[in-house]
Amino acid sequence: MTRAEKARELFKEGYACSQAVALAFADLTGVDEAALCKIMLPFGGGLGRLRLTCGAVSGMAAVAGLLFAGAENSHENKLKTYEIVRELCARFEEENGSLICAELLAGGNVKATVGGEAEKRTPEYYKKRPCGEIVFCAAQILEEYIKARETQGINA
Repeated sequence: MTRAEKARELFKEGYACSQAVALAFADLTGVDEAALCKIMLPFGGGLGRLRLTCGAVSGMAAVAGLLFAGAENSHENKLKTYEIVRELCARFEEENGSLICAELLAGGNVKATVGGEAEKRTPEYYKKRPCGEIVFCAAQILEEYIKARETQGINA
């Protein structure tokens, strides 16, 4: 199973989009899965169901930071990390048309409700939402990025 497939399965198990992407890479991050799950939860629903930056994108960026950002608080480290995140986001936006949760849902013909209680995860929920495929896409982009860096012999 690829990490992208794992992310989609985790989403179908009820994890938030941000959690599903991050947890698919948990073994690489060095962060305990329970802690990673707690850290990533608020980013679901486009940041607490505000429908802003897609949670799958946030999960992808968080894992990229854990894998590629240095520990030092330097200008160079920030530049390098931000460049990686921009590259990943550009690919995501190219494939999906947006980085914004509300726009991604609208493209899937789903009304993006801000705030309130999340819908119950039922078979009907999964049929009408593009989120499973969006989670898959974000994880696939990150997985391909990691493999390309390994191929090039770039560790961090």
